[in-house]
Amino acid sequence: MDALLAEKDRRMREIVRERDTTWGLADRLEESLAAQDKARIRDVREAAPPEGWQAHSHRIRQLWALTGRLEQKPPPGDWRTWLVMGGRGSGKTRAGAEWVHALASSSRKSELRIALVAETLGDAREVMIDGASGICRIARQNRPDFEPSRRRLVWPNGAMAQIFSSEDPESLRGPQFHFAWCDELAKWKYAEATFDMLQFGLRLGDDPRQLVTTTPRPVPILKRLMTDEGTRLVRISTRDNAANLSPSFVKGLEARYGGSRLGRQELEGELIEDRADALWKRADLDALRIRFTGSLRRVVVAVDPPSGAGENSCCGIVVAGVEPTGRAVVLADCSAQGLSPAGWAQEVVKAYRRFSADRVVAEVNQGGEMVAAMLRSIDETLPLTQVRATRGKFLRAEPVAALYEQGRVAHSGRFTALEDQMCDFGPDGLSGGRSPDRLDALVWALTALMLEGQSEPRVRGL
Repeated sequence: MDALLAEKDRRMREIVRERDTTWGLADRLEESLAAQDKARIRDVREAAPPEGWQAHSHRIRQLWALTGRLEQKPPPGDWRTWLVMGGRGSGKTRAGAEWVHALASSSRKSELRIALVAETLGDAREVMIDGASGICRIARQNRPDFEPSRRRLVWPNGAMAQIFSSEDPESLRGPQFHFAWCDELAKWKYAEATFDMLQFGLRLGDDPRQLVTTTPRPVPILKRLMTDEGTRLVRISTRDNAANLSPSFVKGLEARYGGSRLGRQELEGELIEDRADALWKRADLDALRIRFTGSLRRVVVAVDPPSGAGENSCCGIVVAGVEPTGRAVVLADCSAQGLSPAGWAQEVVKAYRRFSADRVVAEVNQGGEMVAAMLRSIDETLPLTQVRATRGKFLRAEPVAALYEQGRVAHSGRFTALEDQMCDFGPDGLSGGRSPDRLDALVWALTALMLEGQSEPRVRGL
């Protein structure tokens, strides 16, 4: 009998240890869970004896607090606006629906009032409420009732959410709210007026807040909101949510739009815009993009060495050539980030050999003879031309920009980082005082090929 009791006691201790290990992750995560999810975890704990854990584990997996990504959860700290800029299918609607439902379900009795604002009333219903990731679809408990005639959702505890359209800003005049969810702000018809009316009504409670979920577009209201000190900006991409999307959908869009302006906006959630005073425009560069398979008369590798070293230093390395017709083709942006002088010198020589270039053109304003010494330490036979800038960057870039306007330069691919600098380069340089390292290398390459009348050694195919 004593042996049987001892074995039973041993088995019970094993069960308790197994249970404690299983619940360890939930204990660590529970600190940040929404109130209703905490209650659900407690309910599951009470309903599931240790030996019955597997039978109840599916209920835990349904909890948003455990399955949602960190960037889909409200940010910590003091904020007025939580701005989620995301690509198509990135999970931004799910984040909004879960946030609203968690707020509305947070107490047994509630007089909470929430505004749901979309581009149109149809969008509010089809996306925010009844959509695949809408409030009524994700509500696991305390599901609200939708009253279409009154344009509102009502939860069992009395919490209420009213829907509004950007087509009718005046409908927001009068109602008042504790919280608001604004969907696709960048597409709103009367964005400024609608958003202003909402701010006047967002005045209930001690800490009224709003969530904005949108695919980015360079519209004034969104750019202003991004720089507001009360905004917490979160960016999410379609790729972040790939586990919940069709693999063929993600693969197809990446293949067709990856790296393009449309893809960066609609898939990566980036805000892409041109400077009004920039020397280049993205639409113009897109029109000059080709799939190059021909021959070239000359090829050069241009180098703009960094002024220092470190993680943020970048050595601009651009490869370009000239077709027999006289048109220049930008072949590659091989710029190297965060490398030592020996490291970026190796990258230059690698590009020279890869493209069978005729020569290397290197600016020596920053490094002087050190630049030539570093390159020749890698390949002492390297044909090298040293150039020194005597005019400002903008003045040197203007003749090259004119070549683009004349259709005399093409890009044999999409060079995202380089083209970002080109479309952000104005009379005062790049915004934020950044160094136009890639652009400088491009200017040196095209100047050597098109503006200096150099000889043309041979014809080669790539």
